[in-house]
Amino acid sequence: MATWWIGTRDDDTAASAFELHGPIPVRAPAMKIATWNVNSLKVRLAQVVDWLGKERPDVLALQETKTVDEKFPLAEFEAAGYQASYSGQKTYNGVAVLSKSPATEPVTDIAGLDDPQRRILAVSVNGVRVVNLYVVNGQEVGSEKFEYKLHWLEKVSTYLRAQLNEHRHLVVLGDFNIAPQDRDVHDPDLWRERVLCSAAEREALGKMLEAGLVDVFRQFDQPENSYSWWDYRFAAFRRNRGLRIDLILASRELARQCTRSAIDIEPRKHERPSDHTPVLAEFSL
Repeated sequence: MATWWIGTRDDDTAASAFELHGPIPVRAPAMKIATWNVNSLKVRLAQVVDWLGKERPDVLALQETKTVDEKFPLAEFEAAGYQASYSGQKTYNGVAVLSKSPATEPVTDIAGLDDPQRRILAVSVNGVRVVNLYVVNGQEVGSEKFEYKLHWLEKVSTYLRAQLNEHRHLVVLGDFNIAPQDRDVHDPDLWRERVLCSAAEREALGKMLEAGLVDVFRQFDQPENSYSWWDYRFAAFRRNRGLRIDLILASRELARQCTRSAIDIEPRKHERPSDHTPVLAEFSL
C-alpha cells in the first residue's frame, strides 16, 4: 500500500518529535472493489449479504441479478450498510452496484448501442468511475449472437475511450465472457476457437485494453490455474476445470495504485452457489 507523509510544528512537542523521528508515516486509505456474477440475486441474496459482511468491499458490482427494479432487495443491502444502484429485467441479465458511499452520475445506456438488455451500469463512487459490464455471451462462434457480441464490444470500447478521457480513475469490471489468454483456460486446446476463447473475442478485448486499461489481476504473482467460472456440469469446480472470465480493468494511473487483486473461491463452495465467484482488487488512493 502506498504511504504518504505528514508533519507538524504546531507546538514544541510536535516539533521535537518531528526533529527526532522525521515525518510521521500515514497509510493512504485503501479502496476495495469487487465483482461477482451471482446468477440470480433472488437465489444468492443471503450469500451476497454474508460475503459483504466478511469482506466489506467499498464497491461490489453484480451481474445477472435477474431481478426487475421493483423487486430489487434494497432494504436487505441497506441493513448491511450499503447503498445500491441497479438496472434489471425479469429472468435475464441485470446489473447492480453496491457501495458504502453514495453513487452518482448513473448511466445504463450508451450512445450508438441500441440494446434493451440490462448489461451496463456506470456510476461514480468517491472519485472513481465504475463501469459494471455483463458482456454478451455470444452462444457460438459464427452465429448471429456472436456477431452481435463483437458489435457490442466495439460500441462499449468506444464509450470506454471517452470515459478514460473524462476520468483519471476508472475501473471497468464484470463478467466479460472472454478468457484473455490461454493461461486463463483449464484446457486451451479443448477451448481453442470456441466462444469465450476465440481469437476474435480476444482481439476485441485487446482493443479495449489498448485504449488505456490494465488487467490488474495480472500485475501480481498469482497461483497457477486461477479461474473465476466453472460449469455446473462434469464436476468442473471439484476438478478445477474453469475459465477466468470475470475481470477488473483499471485506467493506467489507477492500476499503478493497485496493491492487491485476487479471486475468492470460497463462495463457489456453498450449497447452490453461482457458477462464478467474486474477484476483488484493492487500491491506495
